[in-house]
Formats: sequence, structure tokens, C-alpha cells
Amino acid sequence: AEVAKWQTRSTQNAFPKGVRVRVPLSAPIMTATAATLIFDGDCGFCTSTANYIVAHSRSPINAVAWQLTDVTLYGLLEPQTADRVWLVNATGEKYSGHEAFAQLLILQKRPLLTIVGYLILVPPICWLARLGYRLTARFRHLLPGGTPACKLPR
Repeated sequence: AEVAKWQTRSTQNAFPKGVRVRVPLSAPIMTATAATLIFDGDCGFCTSTANYIVAHSRSPINAVAWQLTDVTLYGLLEPQTADRVWLVNATGEKYSGHEAFAQLLILQKRPLLTIVGYLILVPPICWLARLGYRLTARFRHLLPGGTPACKLPR
């Protein structure tokens, strides 16, 4: 399996000023060990979170803004990716919302975050996590790094 080569570059107008994102040199490449995180590149909070997730993961993660990629390559539609975060693992399984966030936490280097990730998948915690994700997504424009562009249409 070929491993994606990475570069860090500034992207003008796609992200808030000064935000640096790790992007593949070529089109997104699924490898035997890489998962792809699809997030809202117009949201500073989402971009900061994606950068943290990629930097602190035990396994390679390709983080791509849905606005800058063809999401149909992952079996998704643009309205789906505009609505919530998605994680597509190396086998093609798709997770969205709180389940994607749980899977991302499971991949983190810090054992406590891994445990929290597993707990988010267990009832009744998953019910609260689903609500927590919906509230976070709805009010992300009010969170640190959030901008008016982060606000979801109602």
C-alpha cells in the first residue's frame, strides 16, 4: 500500500487567516491504514479540531475540507458533509456526527481520550453524546475559533 505524502500549506480564503492545514500532495489517497476525516473547512473551530486530531493520532488520518474535495469519492453527498463531520476508515466504513468523533478519539495517542471514545459509543452515554454533538454543531460559531461562517443554516 502506498502511503500518502504530506505537505503543510496555507490556504487562502478557504480557512480563517493564519490557519495551516495538512493536506495530501495529490488527491486523497486511501491506504491500508489511513482514515479520512471530512470536515467543514469554512469553520475555524472545525479546522482547529481537525488539525489537533491529525497531529495527535496514533494512525494516519487524511483531513480534508468537504469544500475542497469530491465527497462522492467517499460515497457521500455534499449536503451530508455540510451537515456534520464524517470519518471514512480504510475499509470504507462511514461514521458521522458523534460516532465519527468517538472513532477519532479512539485513534488518539492519549489513553484517556481512547477510553472516552469507546464510552461515547455505549448507551446511555451515546444518547448524550448525540445530543452534545448536535448542540456543538449548532452553536459552533460561538466556540473558540468559531466565526459567523461556522453558523449552520436552520
